[in-house]
Amino acid sequence: MRSSRPLPQALVPKGGRPSRRSATLLVAAASGVALAACSSVGSSSSAQQSGGNEVGATAQSVKQGGTLDIALSAEPDRLDPTLARSLYSRYVFNAMCEKLYDLDRNVTIVPQLAAALPRTSPDGKTVIIKLRTGIKFADGTPFDAAAVKTSLERHLTAKESARVSDLGPMDSVEATDPTTVTIKLKAPFAPLTAALSDRAGMIMSPKQLKAKGDDFGSDPVCVGPFKFAKRVPQNSIELVKDPNYYDAANVHLDKLVYNIIGDASIRAANLRSGEAQVADTVSTEDVDQLKADPNLSVLASPSLGYQGLTFNVGNADGVGTPPKPGSEPFAKDKRVRQAFDYAIDRTQLVKTVFSGLFDPACGPISPASSFSSEAAQACRPHDPAKAKQLLQQAGVPVPYRLSMLTSNTPDSLQFAQALQAQVKEGGFDLKIEPVEFTSLLDLQDQGKFQAVQIGWSGRPDPDGNISTFVATGGSQNVAGYSNPKVDGLLQKARESQDVNQRKTLYGQVQTVLADDAPLVYVYRQRNLTGVSKKVSGVQVFPDGIIRVARAGFTQ
Repeated sequence: MRSSRPLPQALVPKGGRPSRRSATLLVAAASGVALAACSSVGSSSSAQQSGGNEVGATAQSVKQGGTLDIALSAEPDRLDPTLARSLYSRYVFNAMCEKLYDLDRNVTIVPQLAAALPRTSPDGKTVIIKLRTGIKFADGTPFDAAAVKTSLERHLTAKESARVSDLGPMDSVEATDPTTVTIKLKAPFAPLTAALSDRAGMIMSPKQLKAKGDDFGSDPVCVGPFKFAKRVPQNSIELVKDPNYYDAANVHLDKLVYNIIGDASIRAANLRSGEAQVADTVSTEDVDQLKADPNLSVLASPSLGYQGLTFNVGNADGVGTPPKPGSEPFAKDKRVRQAFDYAIDRTQLVKTVFSGLFDPACGPISPASSFSSEAAQACRPHDPAKAKQLLQQAGVPVPYRLSMLTSNTPDSLQFAQALQAQVKEGGFDLKIEPVEFTSLLDLQDQGKFQAVQIGWSGRPDPDGNISTFVATGGSQNVAGYSNPKVDGLLQKARESQDVNQRKTLYGQVQTVLADDAPLVYVYRQRNLTGVSKKVSGVQVFPDGIIRVARAGFTQ
């Protein structure tokens, strides 16, 4: 899982912006999460305990220039904020596509390209956002309200947009003046500010959107410390420092290179050899060895997200099309999916596959969230006999054969094989179908799967972990799931500004989801990131993102 960076003083523009304290006071209830930020695994370093990663050096001691090599565990999908869906694209976006809002190390929403937190009308249907001034896109064109309007409208209307659910009941966007955006909503929408702190809040250059159209992702242009340079598919992505960036004086590196290395052991080897200075998703098997290396640190942060399985219950014609209930037993009979849930021993899986460093999970809401409740954390016990009983009641042959897509990385395969062995006792013959990660995304979108093992890096507002995936018509509802009761509860939660009421509603949602079991949640990982001590300023917070834009090599 990943996370968000604090607002260092370097981000305050000439003329200033609201204080971090005032931003925290205004949005503390909106984020709804109280999670510690990153620290080094087993470290007692005061810098790392406080949530930042200075890796043994102060921010003032970095050199100017140099290339930072980052080893990524999977290839990012399209570098288009409207269309992108993977965590790995968020890594790259963080260095080149700033948002209206960001998260700090406490997962509190703070302004980024916006000048202040939104002002909302008493009826909750009008939202006014003031923008910062004097900012340019990487192509030199001005950032203003018209640019924000262009990007938000594209998020809402693009054919393959993955942002429609993120923006909820947004009805219209107006550039009231060059520094003011007015959003009209069809209904109140509590998660809006949180949504604008992720890809829905990334603002793209209107000039480049006009020039590239649907192919924007091949040469993206945004506002950020770095700008896109080139991409070699299945190999690497390069970004270079953007001289047009409003805070370029505090960007130390010349270049970022994201190298795609699916094998965790190779990423770890590259860290040790110095070929990479940062590596995401450190394998739990490599943690102790990397910690023992005097030249490396292993950073950890808790996760807002989850890992689990999604069943194809109604995705016949592709995500975004009307659901059509499937005819196979796993799709039409929830007892088969419930049986799979009973067949899983989460505690044992976490212990054997992840050395006990991760946590069992049974739902989409982190226990650390202020929206968590007893109902949200309810979990089926491991009961293989009950699993077999449900399969027999469903009238299916036992063992019941089920295929599962999974990423072809060694860690994913190890988990899939452990799951395969475990559910066998509960009456399942699980066939593992490993594919490259971006192919997995395509296949699940197209509905060409029975079950898929995949996770979500998490969002600060629970709506971002739930509605997109299970609300009817959700932009990432690859399950093809549809339940009017769930839709109604989610809508009430979206419209409410009362944290306690929303907590109750999300508990009720989870009760229904646990019964229908279109998704089976299995574990909640920690973000484990390897970093060379030659580098200062790398940050890893609970939103799942490695932040390197203001990193630098130590003197």
